[in-house]
Amino acid sequence: MTNAPVIVAARRTAIGTAGRGLAAHTVDALAAPVLAAVAQAVAPAGIPVDDVVLGNCMGPGGDVARVAALRAGLGDQVPGVTVDRQCGSGLDAVMQAAARVRAGDAGLVIAGGAESASTAPHRRWPDSGERFTRAPFAPPGFADPDMGPAADRLAAIRGIPRTRQDAWAARSHARAVAAQSAGVFDAEIVGLDGVGRDDRPRAAMDLARLARFTPAFPGDASGAGTVTAGNSCGFSDGAAAMAVTTEAIVRELGLPALRVRAMAVTGGDPALPGLGAAPAARRALARAGMTAADLGFVEITEAFAAQLLAVSDELALDEDLISADGGAIALGHPWGASGAVLLVRLAARMLAADDDRPGLAACSIGGGQGIAMIVERAA
Repeated sequence: MTNAPVIVAARRTAIGTAGRGLAAHTVDALAAPVLAAVAQAVAPAGIPVDDVVLGNCMGPGGDVARVAALRAGLGDQVPGVTVDRQCGSGLDAVMQAAARVRAGDAGLVIAGGAESASTAPHRRWPDSGERFTRAPFAPPGFADPDMGPAADRLAAIRGIPRTRQDAWAARSHARAVAAQSAGVFDAEIVGLDGVGRDDRPRAAMDLARLARFTPAFPGDASGAGTVTAGNSCGFSDGAAAMAVTTEAIVRELGLPALRVRAMAVTGGDPALPGLGAAPAARRALARAGMTAADLGFVEITEAFAAQLLAVSDELALDEDLISADGGAIALGHPWGASGAVLLVRLAARMLAADDDRPGLAACSIGGGQGIAMIVERAA
């Protein structure tokens, strides 16, 4: 298929904990060096960038993608558009780019996401006049929980105990620390003002230390909450992007690439947003003619261990395949970038492995949505 969309030159910044190493950078400043690095990687193909599509959900407003593209030096002939599907925004941006390449409406699109929790503004919702740190996920009359309390409720409903959540968090940190120490992340990270190392992974974050964290939320009548700061992600700054183009162009470049096999978005119960990745993944697998047993690599946003484990249980995934180098609990969760970070990690893992099985990237989204993509190694 001439226009089969493929992903190449997937890159990201280091992920910084809010208020630390990347705190001085606005969201467009985070995205710009990654866009420039991706553009440089595909420049030998000699074709223009048709568009830049970036996910962002908590930024200053306006068209972050266009501002970042100009800041990256891509030239004033390169347009840009910004996508908001909350914490699935970065993955949705890549999906939109892939759909346009497949349709023949674009030959080369740079897509991804960016978020700066450090500089995200406080705003006011007109109905109340009160300041908020996020816009509503749903209108009055619908459940609209924050993701943390919703994860706590999901854990209670699905019977996911605190011990299992803490064990997953310890695994995330241990694997991220091991990968970082071995230089696994080095090739995918674009340095920014000397920051080229993820800030959050901690070797000391073991089960004993995690057990000391108190529940972050009160729980319900059945008992105390099980979600803690230790088995949850951190507020983070970061950006990720990649080129989405055709197989013919990738062959000219001679670069390793992933083919987009199937994509899906779904809606669900706003009261249980942490489960949203499961139906999206199930639909994408069905479109690809696969089952979960066919997967060799899985990246699901680790916003909370509770919701990742609920999704894994729902899909009957092999947990050894999920976030094998650690996930957002250890690395951080730059909301609008996180879906694109999943694809950067999949690309690194899949292209380095002697394993031709496909990979899954999926996010559960505030307000009860899910998004998923199946990718495979391009020949």
